[in-house]
Formats: sequence, structure tokens, C-alpha cells
Amino acid sequence: MDFQANYPIYLQIAEDLKRRIVIGELKPGDKLPSNAELAMSYQVNPNTVQRIYRQLEADRISYAKRGIGTFIVEDPELPERLRQEIGEHLSANYVAQMKTYHFTKEEIIALLEMQTKTQKEGDIC
Repeated sequence: MDFQANYPIYLQIAEDLKRRIVIGELKPGDKLPSNAELAMSYQVNPNTVQRIYRQLEADRISYAKRGIGTFIVEDPELPERLRQEIGEHLSANYVAQMKTYHFTKEEIIALLEMQTKTQKEGDIC
């Protein structure tokens, strides 16, 4: 994973884990990797993993069972909830950025429609 310099690494990894839940790689009830395993897979310090897991717990995405591990909450609606939250966040950022260039709502919509038409059907979910 290539990390962005202007955004905390632990949040970037937490976002990646959320993405993996949304696309079905990780499912509600699944056990997450141990701190050491996650640290190795993302090539980060184990302290960073602790911050990731604290963040996921604060976001009500995971919970820890003392001595057993960290698990994704057993909520079948979690993937769709995360998908909506992420979509709202991404679209809000996009609209805010476009407004700094004085694009109107209509122009933003037209640009999005043009982009979806020019993308190959397989590229758009």
C-alpha cells in the first residue's frame, strides 16, 4: 500500500480495512489479523496497529475479545453502512473541491455524467 504523506498512516490503513469490508473481503464476525500480522502485512509498527484497532472500535466497526483477538462487529448491515458513509465523504470532498473552482451544481453533475459515460462499463461498479 502506498501511503499519502499528508494523512496519518493509521487512518489510511483503517480506511483500507473499511474498503475491504465494503467489497466483501472481510465480513461481519470475521476475526481481524493479530497486531503482529497486520503490522507485517502493511509494513508498519505494531503501535500503529493498536491505533488502527482503537479507531475501528471508536467507529463501531470492531470489538476486542480479551485474549482472543479483534473481530468485525456482527452487523449484516455494516458493509452497506460503510459504503454509504464513504460515498458521502468522497462526494462531499469532491463537491467542495469543485466549488473552489466555481463549478455550479449543474456543471458538476454534467461532468460526472460525462465521466461515467466515458468509463468502460467494467470500470464502474
